[in-house]
Amino acid sequence: MPAARRESSILHVDLDAFFAAVEQRDKPSLRGRPVVVGGTGPRGVVSTASYEARQYGARSAMPTAEARRRCPPGTAFLGGRFDAYRLSSGVVMDLLRQLSPVVEQVSVDEAYVDLSAGGRHDLSPGGLRRLGEDLMGAIRAGTGGLTASVGIASSKMMAKIGSELNKPAGLALIEAGTEREVLGPMSVRAIAGVGPATAARLHAFGVETVADLARVSETDLVAIFGQAHGSGLVRLARGEDDRPVERQRETKSVSVEETFDADIADPAVLERELDLMVSRVASRIGRAAVFGRTTTVKVRQHDFSLQTRSGTLPYATGDPAVIGRQARRLLAGIDVSSGIRLLGVGVSGLTTHAQEELELGEGLFAAPPTGHEVPDSTSAAPGGPPGTEAPERRHTPDVVRGTEWRPGADVRHEEYGAGWVWGSGLARVTVRFEGPRTAPGPVRTFPADDPALTAADPPDWREDGSG
Repeated sequence: MPAARRESSILHVDLDAFFAAVEQRDKPSLRGRPVVVGGTGPRGVVSTASYEARQYGARSAMPTAEARRRCPPGTAFLGGRFDAYRLSSGVVMDLLRQLSPVVEQVSVDEAYVDLSAGGRHDLSPGGLRRLGEDLMGAIRAGTGGLTASVGIASSKMMAKIGSELNKPAGLALIEAGTEREVLGPMSVRAIAGVGPATAARLHAFGVETVADLARVSETDLVAIFGQAHGSGLVRLARGEDDRPVERQRETKSVSVEETFDADIADPAVLERELDLMVSRVASRIGRAAVFGRTTTVKVRQHDFSLQTRSGTLPYATGDPAVIGRQARRLLAGIDVSSGIRLLGVGVSGLTTHAQEELELGEGLFAAPPTGHEVPDSTSAAPGGPPGTEAPERRHTPDVVRGTEWRPGADVRHEEYGAGWVWGSGLARVTVRFEGPRTAPGPVRTFPADDPALTAADPPDWREDGSG
C-alpha cells in the first residue's frame, strides 16, 4: 500500500459545465443563455446544464422533461456532439501531460495529475498556486475560452473536493495536514463512498457532517456497514486516501445498484426504480462520452440469491430510452413475486462510437415556413415543445439528411456555409449560420432533403469560422 503523501502534489482538473460550455463557444447566439445538453426527447436525461440553466434548477442526471419545466422560454435543449467535446478534451489532456508523465483521465472533462512525478515542480504553496493559475490560463487560451476548476491536495479525494470548492474557474490548494479541518464542516456526501443510501443510514444515527462521522468509532461503523465499508469510511473521514494516480484508466462498464430498506415485489414499483437507475447510468455514460452494447440487470432475491440477466444490442447506444427498454425487458424475465432486496442495472461493451437505430425525430424549435429567413432579433430565443427522442451519435456526419436533424448538430450549406441545426419538423430543417469566431448569425429554413445541406464535422475554434 502506498504511503500517504507529505505534500500537496496531486492536482485534479474539472472542466466547468463542459458540454454546455463547448456549445456556447461554438454557437455565439447561445452565449449567456441557458443551455441544456443531453437526450432531448420525453425520456431524455440531462448530461450538462450551463450555469445560466442551473440558476433555474436544471442539473446533470435530471430528466430532460423536468429541466424543460424549470427553465424559461429561450433555453436551448441540444443533443450531444461528442466529436466536438473530444477535440477540446484532447487539448486539455495534452496540456496536463506537459505537467507530468502521470495523468489519469477519469472522463472527457476530468483528470488527475501526479505533480511529484519527474520531480521538476515547485511544490511549495506559492509554487503550487502559480502552477494552478498558469494551467487554468493555458486551458482558457487553448480551448477558445473554456474554463476549468482546479484542486491541489495530498490525495485524490481531497484534490477532487478542492476542485469543487470554488467553481466555476476556481483554484483551491488544500495543504497537507489541513485535510480534517477542511472536511469537518462538509456534508458526509462530500467524501467518496457515501452515496444516498449510506448517507440516509448515517442520518438515522445523527451523522450529518464529516466531523460527526469522524467521531463515530470504527467498531460501530464496521457493525453498521461491514468490515470493508466501515473501515473505509473511518479513513476517508480523516482525509486519508492513498490511491495512486494511474496512467491508464479504461472504463469497462458503468452500473448503478440500490439495496432497499424493505423487500419489493410490486413490478410497477421496481420498474420505476429501474427507470431512475437507467437515468443515472445514462448520465454517467454521457459524461464519459462512451456508448455501450450490453445491458445487464442484477437482482438479489429475498433469500439473498443473486440473479442477473443480460442482453446485447447490434449497435452501441447512450440513449436512456433504448437502455431502459432493454432493462425493463430483462427485469420482466425475472420472478420478483417473493420480493427483492437489491436491484441494479449496468451497461458494458463500451466504445467511443455509436451506430444507433434510426428514428424519425422532430426538432426542439418550431420551424418557420420554408425559405423564410427569421430576423436575428427573434431567432436567438430557441424554445418550444419537446420532440421525439432522437438517437445519440458520436459522428455528426452520421445524421441522415431528410430523416432526422438533431438539434445542435453541425451542418454546411453550399451557399450559406457552416451552421448548426436550430430545429426541424414537418419535412423542414432550420439552420443558424454562425461559428466560434463569428457574430451571432441568421436563421434560415430549408426542405429537410435539400441536397445543398449536408452534415459537417465540428467547427475548429482555432480557425476563422465564417465558413
